[in-house]
Amino acid sequence: MVTGTTSVPRLVIAAPSSGSGKTTVATGLMAAFAASGLAVSPHKVGPDYIDPGYHALATGRPGRNLDAYLCGPQALPGLFGHGARGADLAVVEGVMGLYDGAAHQGELASTAQVAKVLRAPVVLVVDAASQSRSVAALVHGFASWDPEVRVAGVILNKVGSDRHEELLREALAGSGVPVFGALRRVGAVHTPSRHLGLVPVAERHAEAVESVAALADRVRAGCDLPGLLELARSAPPLPGPAWDPAHSLREARSAYAGHAAEPDAEPGTGPESGAGRGARPVVAVAGGSAFTFSYAEHAELLTAAGADVVPFDPLRETRLPEGTRGLVIGGGFPEVYAAELSANEPLRAAVAALAASGAPIAAECAGLLYLARSLTPEPDTEVGTRTAPLPMCGVLPADARMSGRLTLGYREAVALSPSPLLPVGARVRGHEFHRTVITPGAGEGPDGPGDGAGGGPAALPAWGVVRPTRQVEGFVRGGVHASYLHVHWAATPGIAASFVRSCAR
Repeated sequence: MVTGTTSVPRLVIAAPSSGSGKTTVATGLMAAFAASGLAVSPHKVGPDYIDPGYHALATGRPGRNLDAYLCGPQALPGLFGHGARGADLAVVEGVMGLYDGAAHQGELASTAQVAKVLRAPVVLVVDAASQSRSVAALVHGFASWDPEVRVAGVILNKVGSDRHEELLREALAGSGVPVFGALRRVGAVHTPSRHLGLVPVAERHAEAVESVAALADRVRAGCDLPGLLELARSAPPLPGPAWDPAHSLREARSAYAGHAAEPDAEPGTGPESGAGRGARPVVAVAGGSAFTFSYAEHAELLTAAGADVVPFDPLRETRLPEGTRGLVIGGGFPEVYAAELSANEPLRAAVAALAASGAPIAAECAGLLYLARSLTPEPDTEVGTRTAPLPMCGVLPADARMSGRLTLGYREAVALSPSPLLPVGARVRGHEFHRTVITPGAGEGPDGPGDGAGGGPAALPAWGVVRPTRQVEGFVRGGVHASYLHVHWAATPGIAASFVRSCAR
């Protein structure tokens, strides 16, 4: 039995609601503590991909997600321990309001639940712009709502003046919840956004560096950093071992025993993991500005399963990495870079050829759009005209376009067709987050239309979504699995094992 504990000091940065300043404070704290010489481990509650990019920039360590819906509450201490290994301090940014979680499922996936699972003190960021004495009632309500949640401090945001700060501190003096800082209501640090939130770090690196430095300066000037560090050190040890990708793959091998997708060797011991770089199958992972959404654990699982993971940028590179045997294309903003992606005809042809060879390709959301026949990008708002469809890789018999409607939320789904990822009947939890639509929305089976050129295997449906509403979604075609659904592989590590095994065939 694997045992152990995690004793990293930690804080959860939460708020009464979205828009209160969690990202400002959390990122600023991460950067300020890192600049003081501490090794800071950054974490984000929920499935969001964008904030962790800023966290990584602030700390120099991968931003990691803690999502109780996608991975299960029981997995979070281990995942936290894995990410925080060797750190002096961990800062966890919450999601939405402190007690907000998955719809109709109680506390599941809320910041409060994660704080309880991690046994971490919570610092509440309060937007104080339009209140004074009432702040005490608000903080009291949040601190007393769930006795198992330790609301141990407050940071006041958008404070108007010295007099305003004095009134707020006076109101909170008898609350039993100390004030660890007050940030003035000044011009916002420049963090541009678009239709899915902040613009990712990869698209504005130089500006992002300046933004994070400015956040650190604000937090350093307005917050009691020594007091917050002392509070973080009050968190008790977390029982249980840190998550380990190789160990999780061994457990997955047992869970998949008897299934078609069962890995046929121990992690790191199969023929695909022999000595030397050339003996390991190369798995190309799309990155760059167009494909910025990925969980760090995915590459770690692929590596532990025996793959040689090689990132590449579809906006800049005209060929796949040398020796590519499998391809992973995560989420991002291909609609913003549709013209550049379409213009890179050599790479589109290489991706299509890889798919035609039967090699495994795993595509989520942005990857789904890139594999379609065409993508109609967002309209030109300056002249009010919509651009024409642009050719993509043509791997899937479907066409994508921007939509004015946001599709957002958790999903439960069942694998409907055999693929390099999962056996038929495997259940997963995932997340959708996009403003695009694809037509048709799923493979239509062996009797459906072909690819328009009379060749290639039939496109089969990938998922049967069972919650919140029933629908068929995504495509399986040969070795290709493409869907809007974002899945966290740490919850289903057999995906990585099966994918790498398919690469080695």
